Amino acid sequence: MKKLVYFHGFMSSSQSSKIGMLKKCLHDFEIVAPDIPVDPLLALPFLKELCQAEQPDVIIGKCMGGMYALQMHGFKRICINPAFFMSQFSKILKVGNVDFFNNRQDGATQFTITQDIISHFAEMEKHQFDNITNFDKNNTYGLFVENESVEMYMPVFQKYYTYCQYYSDVYRVDFSFINKIVAPLIHQITQNLSIHKDSEQTEAYEKP
Repeated sequence: MKKLVYFHGFMSSSQSSKIGMLKKCLHDFEIVAPDIPVDPLLALPFLKELCQAEQPDVIIGKCMGGMYALQMHGFKRICINPAFFMSQFSKILKVGNVDFFNNRQDGATQFTITQDIISHFAEMEKHQFDNITNFDKNNTYGLFVENESVEMYMPVFQKYYTYCQYYSDVYRVDFSFINKIVAPLIHQITQNLSIHKDSEQTEAYEKP
């Protein structure tokens, strides 16, 4: 059985609804979904150690999870709206207590953002594109669903990675998107099938 590791977004957890959707679409995959530590100083080494231990066939990350997935060198990754610049989102990443969207495995329902955590995000962001190999460049897939951050993030992704697809008419990552777009891509890249850029696909991979 193939293995998939899922990195959730900020304020979410291993109980994210996206994991249930993936399980419905990918019966032939074991899905590993950790609770990601809030502080990137803890999160990044934790996720690297997890992936080395699990050796997944593919890693999927959404938003903050997509940003972390990019840094899992040597693995095939799908990054959905990866949030490269968390520290710049003052509406989201600000000092104070925040409720998780879903309960964590340890039962936590709330966490605290400190100025140190914000600083740790800013420092990590300076190095998130370091040491990219040819394998990383050609085995990292960016899926960008229409939102206010696409114009900010998509051009950055395209500077470093080969495969980047933009969905201008999709506004949420729901079951339909995972079933019709994400799951087929997972099967394609884990079966070592080529991503062919014919005339129709080439247009889809261009900037919005």
